[in-house]
Amino acid sequence: MQTIIAKSVATTNDEAAPAAAPGFTPAPSENGQGNRALVDALTSSRIYRDYERAFGDLTGLPMALQPVETWQLPHHGKRNENSFCALLSKKNRSCAACLQTQEHLCQQASNEAETVTCPVGLSDSAVPVRMSDRLVGFLQIGQVFRKPPTEAQFKKTLQLCKKWGVETTPEALRKAYFSGKVVSPKEHDSAVKLLTIFAQHLAMVSNQVFIQRENSEPPVIAKARAFIAEHQTEDLSLGQVAKAVNMSSYYFCKMFKKVAGINFTDYVARVRIEKSKNLLLNPNLRISEIAFEVGFQSLTHFNRVFKKILGQSPTEYRAQLLAH
Repeated sequence: MQTIIAKSVATTNDEAAPAAAPGFTPAPSENGQGNRALVDALTSSRIYRDYERAFGDLTGLPMALQPVETWQLPHHGKRNENSFCALLSKKNRSCAACLQTQEHLCQQASNEAETVTCPVGLSDSAVPVRMSDRLVGFLQIGQVFRKPPTEAQFKKTLQLCKKWGVETTPEALRKAYFSGKVVSPKEHDSAVKLLTIFAQHLAMVSNQVFIQRENSEPPVIAKARAFIAEHQTEDLSLGQVAKAVNMSSYYFCKMFKKVAGINFTDYVARVRIEKSKNLLLNPNLRISEIAFEVGFQSLTHFNRVFKKILGQSPTEYRAQLLAH
């Protein structure tokens, strides 16, 4: 099933847009921080940047990847942002209305692609992005009309803008409103389908992206990553790696988590799982051999971590690989 939403950003003054309107800030959580770190890694990866650019060139639509626990408006300030939504971004009340629509969209899209229509008639769509059985975020497109806007729609929209306190002339609102992009239902369905396929691809490559982040990082962390990659098959401790990069364990632990987005133990586990995926291509290697080869001290631990990260057991993953 599909639905649609419009996004705008509100501000406490007319110059700077806040991340979210008052009353819409979710409580922080450890899992939420992990989601944001993973989404940051994905959005900074080359595969995401290339796809976002190509998708925008092809469709003329704004695209964004948002973590679950966020209330930022995804398309504000981005390429292909709807000019009418940009005008609405001057007031908190219009922002709050858009954020409420966004909240509804994300609730509806937790299991499959959905589209929601906002009060001014613009449409937004969201596709869930899952890593294993965990929902980490949404790929979103939108700020479009699915059929040409009418004068009757615009009159209702003017009343809403007045209610929200939007300080823009009717002429400017009219020009921006009727310049909004119109896509046919067939074109829109195709765009959502492309987004769904990309979400599935992101899930497949997420672990690799996470351990090979392309954004700049302190040389000491890059050196630590290299040391971990070289010694991943050993019984590796945080103290060993900290010593290798000439830092105290305490400060290395704090810096590593801040930069990498996950703690040292989880990062090492992801590196080992990524190596095991290659070894599972060899049908002559037993699962237990692979577990110890990549550095796990028990088969049970390997199986548990593998399923947590990739959503299936090593045996299921291998069967899927060899079936193709």
